[in-house]
Amino acid sequence: MDQMSERMPIAGSELTSSRIPGETANLTGSGTSCTSCAAASTRNSQIPASPYVYAIGAIEPRFPRVSVERELAQAVGRADATNLTDRQALREVLQARQNRYLVRQLCWVMTIEGLETYIVVPRDSADYDLLIEGLRPSPSPLDVDVVIGFRGPIASPEMCNGLTLPILIFDALYSFDRDSFVKAIPRPEKIAAKEFNAAAEELFDRIMQLTDNDGTSDKDRALNYLAVRYPAIYATAAEALAGNASMTGVHVQVSPLSGVRKIVEVIFSFTHRTTDVTGKHFVRVDVTEEFPFLVTKMSPYYDR
Repeated sequence: MDQMSERMPIAGSELTSSRIPGETANLTGSGTSCTSCAAASTRNSQIPASPYVYAIGAIEPRFPRVSVERELAQAVGRADATNLTDRQALREVLQARQNRYLVRQLCWVMTIEGLETYIVVPRDSADYDLLIEGLRPSPSPLDVDVVIGFRGPIASPEMCNGLTLPILIFDALYSFDRDSFVKAIPRPEKIAAKEFNAAAEELFDRIMQLTDNDGTSDKDRALNYLAVRYPAIYATAAEALAGNASMTGVHVQVSPLSGVRKIVEVIFSFTHRTTDVTGKHFVRVDVTEEFPFLVTKMSPYYDR
């Protein structure tokens, strides 16, 4: 998993730093306290869902106001954008240090399966660079943005030209495309490169359909994390395909090991095409905090 992380390509209205702490404090509940531990434990089932987000989608810039659009047009006019497409010129202008103020003025919208889901804002202003790096000169439907952070308040209509979406305040952002992702997956030695790449591409597309979610529930965060950070699921699927079996289901459930920490089990089902016999593999993922992590590696699963 660590090797995969290292090899994976890493990749608007202004939200002032004084506003973020006040908003996030209310979300995390840091301003509240229970009167007794016993009372808190009895209310456990009533605790709100975690504010953490692990979302997979696509991020694009929008103009919050006409004045920002005109200001950017003037910046493009001053730059040498000969023979560049509009998208290439936009990226080049935003990369210039003197135009960094425009990056902060734009609103950055994350869409998931074509639906506008979040307005994305970095917790640290230095991370606007990640948004610029994720702005592809030639966008493709196979481009993927992964955002890890926490859900903030609903944006006011003035923030992004009338869009009233939740603000996603991020700590990490990864941008890549399907081809580079598949090439970075370690290939099992017993499977030919051509067969493995075909299987991995098909599985990636299927898993992207499974990650059609807003990345807020423990189930969705675990699945999204595995989809982009745990290559063993692709290797397991390729091996199953070589044995004439295909993936027929994914199920997420709370692990019996879950206690002080929140741990879920993600179970993958593979059914043989001839015998119709189903075998299962699973992994355990800790989703207690902002960054999920693997607890146990992929291994056979037996129904209890």
